[in-house]
Amino acid sequence: MKRSILLSLIALLAGIFTANAQFPISIKQVLPTTKTGLSEKDAADGIREALVRGTGESVKIVSKLDGYLGNPEIHIPFPPEAKEIENKLRAVGMGTQVDNVVTSINRAAEDAAKSAADVFIASIRGMSISDALGIVRGGDHAATGYLEKTTTAELTAKFTPIVKASLDRVDATRLWGDVIRQYNQIPFVKKQNPDLTAYVTGKAIAGLFVMVAKEEAKIRKDPAAQVTDLLRKVFGK
Repeated sequence: MKRSILLSLIALLAGIFTANAQFPISIKQVLPTTKTGLSEKDAADGIREALVRGTGESVKIVSKLDGYLGNPEIHIPFPPEAKEIENKLRAVGMGTQVDNVVTSINRAAEDAAKSAADVFIASIRGMSISDALGIVRGGDHAATGYLEKTTTAELTAKFTPIVKASLDRVDATRLWGDVIRQYNQIPFVKKQNPDLTAYVTGKAIAGLFVMVAKEEAKIRKDPAAQVTDLLRKVFGK
């Protein structure tokens, strides 16, 4: 009987050590030694709070007037695949029409960006503790990468009809059609008509994530951006 109990105890201890070797997920291993008093729940809650604040601020920045148009980092230019169109039209004195298209597509992106907040919030609420710990031990843009992975498809589906409606509302569709029509009337050019809605949707989402990454880096590194006790506890030096 004693031998049986001893063997059972050895097997139990072996199982515990094996489990620990395979799953070394503890807050002490994820965070620097100065943060060993932090619980896994604190870390997860801190990441969620940082993401809510960071994405909220990013959406607010890009969705205001000139949020895209006036920001060189995310300004949406004339479609690159239509660069030949732009060059030829500017060469024949139609620079103003081209500029009007650029203004209108940036306005459409600013309009569409307002709808991103709900998509981000849903993804943040669905984040597991494992996801949050991975973000804590990740690089400066780990949270942004998580959001790109979990929200890009939904953002694309949500942005596309809004961008299309916005392009119509701000007169971009007509302006684009006029520019393409006049370009296609130039002798000996290859007829073109790039998908403006898909282009603006992709650029709007990419620009939004540029700003989310900046806000994430700020919260991780700048004490002034750690505006709550929980953020200071998770990210403070």
